[in-house]
Amino acid sequence: MSQDIVADALNEIRNAKRAHKAEVEIRRHSKLLISVLALAKLRGYIKDYKLSKSLKVEIGKLNECKAIKPRFTVTVSEIEKYEKRYLPARGMGVLVMSTSKGIMTNETAREKEIGGSLIAYMY
Repeated sequence: MSQDIVADALNEIRNAKRAHKAEVEIRRHSKLLISVLALAKLRGYIKDYKLSKSLKVEIGKLNECKAIKPRFTVTVSEIEKYEKRYLPARGMGVLVMSTSKGIMTNETAREKEIGGSLIAYMY
């Protein structure tokens, strides 16, 4: 187990999906992970998540989710380069970015013309 809570949680979710499980329980969580899961829920990649002592995540229409390491800092003009690198096709999936205006997807960051740090991708 590493020090990166987001990477560990996304690995657990991906492994549960590969094992054909509908739900996974994550013991370690953070505010950043909750924000990433909120974006995934809006997109339908996960159905729901419940926070108590542990975090229970119901998996939705998710194919792949991974943390991006190292966390590249990108400008608005570089976002498309990383979309081509991490996402399977144009318009499929999202890059999760940490910007000065909060956690958002690559599409929202491009609309607001804000760069930031890449955290994860999912499709």
